[in-house]
Amino acid sequence: MASRVTTTGGGVRTLGALCLGLLVTANAAAQSSYSRGQGVWPAFEGWWQNGDGTYTLFFGYMNDNWEQVLDVPVGPLNNIEPGGPDQGQPARFLPRRNLFRFEIVVPADFGDKELVWTLTANGQTNRTYASLRTDYLVDKQTIATEVGANRGGVSKDWQWNEPPAVRLDADEPRRVRVGEPLMLTAWASDDDGIPSSTKSGVTLRPQGPRSARRDRHPAYTPPRQIVPGNNNGLRFSWYVYRGEGEVTFDPIQMKTWQDSRPYANSPWSPPFELPPVPEDGKYEVTATFDQPGTYVLRAVAGDGALFSWQDAIITVDP
Repeated sequence: MASRVTTTGGGVRTLGALCLGLLVTANAAAQSSYSRGQGVWPAFEGWWQNGDGTYTLFFGYMNDNWEQVLDVPVGPLNNIEPGGPDQGQPARFLPRRNLFRFEIVVPADFGDKELVWTLTANGQTNRTYASLRTDYLVDKQTIATEVGANRGGVSKDWQWNEPPAVRLDADEPRRVRVGEPLMLTAWASDDDGIPSSTKSGVTLRPQGPRSARRDRHPAYTPPRQIVPGNNNGLRFSWYVYRGEGEVTFDPIQMKTWQDSRPYANSPWSPPFELPPVPEDGKYEVTATFDQPGTYVLRAVAGDGALFSWQDAIITVDP
């Protein structure tokens, strides 16, 4: 799936090129990638048509940094036009590839129009163009493939998959003071059981001569496929979607971005076991903020293939 992304230098970059960056092994990545100082590429993931004739446009991004988290408030440096600048895009950009982060629904008569997401980070301005071109059309199987859920192959059941349900217990808006823990309660469930909760991640099998594996972890082989695999099954996490301060979650939340390095607390990180689902599907987490401001915390539930989310808006006073 090729999404057109341009830079201030006039070059063109496709989603295929973004995904190919994930081909590198852990050792090669350390030599050819950056911890900080690089830009962020907005990405148009594709579209599908809804039952009422409208269209859903899917967006994500690629932060070229492995460590640096960037905050770019909605405005001149982070805008979607026409109709913006605010159309629900993130203002905090987590490291590396972040797929299907938000959606925009456009009317049935959208036709050959385009939405343009312009993002400036670390002094680099990049753009992506969202349209209804047929080569951008996606379905549930496409999304599952992009996020690495179907390592076991294509199944007819994928088209019947529905994303997990997630709901919050809090009325909006919420207020808290700096340094004061705030309890967040959410419920998540995945009633259809699709995809089945089987391991579908990277096969942990030593390869190559013993001398070549001497310095590796004995159970780890760097991933060699284009898209990192992840295990099927219900998972739930909170993360900061908008807000410029640090937020500490207790317990620590698993990563929602494709960190494929070993032991990275990420579903895409081998070896990784999804934590057990609470018996009542109830997740309780405390969040502590180190700076005043308005934050959007996103509660995201996934089954390894599809995702759904709810946002909590938190006002933090000094």
